[in-house]
Amino acid sequence: MRKILVAPSLLSCDLASVATEVASVESGGADLLHFDVMDGVFVPNLTFGPVLCRAVRRITRLPLDVHLMVADPTPLLQPFVTAGADRISVHVEATPHLHRVLDAIRNLGARPGVAINPLTPTVAVEQAWPFVDFILVMTVDPGFGGQRFIPEMLSKLAVLRQTRDGRWPAVELAVDGGVDAEVAPALIDNGADVLIAGTSVFAAADRAAAIRALKGESPR
Repeated sequence: MRKILVAPSLLSCDLASVATEVASVESGGADLLHFDVMDGVFVPNLTFGPVLCRAVRRITRLPLDVHLMVADPTPLLQPFVTAGADRISVHVEATPHLHRVLDAIRNLGARPGVAINPLTPTVAVEQAWPFVDFILVMTVDPGFGGQRFIPEMLSKLAVLRQTRDGRWPAVELAVDGGVDAEVAPALIDNGADVLIAGTSVFAAADRAAAIRALKGESPR
């Protein structure tokens, strides 16, 4: 049995009370904290940078998972690792020299991952498996929180799972976009190890219950 991890996305938290928000999901059973970093170029939104990562690093022991939705990730790698990032994913669509970037992430001491947009075929990451610790499957078009899950992405996840289980069992499969307790069982059944969830966690009055629901655990 693979352990299911939940990574609340800080894009959906109240940034004016970030310490309280982080504490609520950490005590509620979160396994990671997810940072959606957007540049207004690769995606139509602008969010946060290493400064927030550094601030959060000081108030939690949870691993920090940084998703770079940016046109040029290379200049941001060192600043985010210095700020405390434990994992960094970059988009295959934005990274013409993917091996070089993944190698740089690992050499900086973080775990490298590759993210793939909804309508990018899985063949785009076929050669990346030996160089990543995780593959991040976008189940919405990236750029905004609170979007509706694209159900057709389940078959894409299943294809990646087949490759992972057959050849690269140490590689995690993460999903991001519209993840809630309703779709989580299907995601897990199709191979997801890491569930990245924003609205479904931070909009819940009981964050611990929301995290347990994503993992399919019984209410306490």
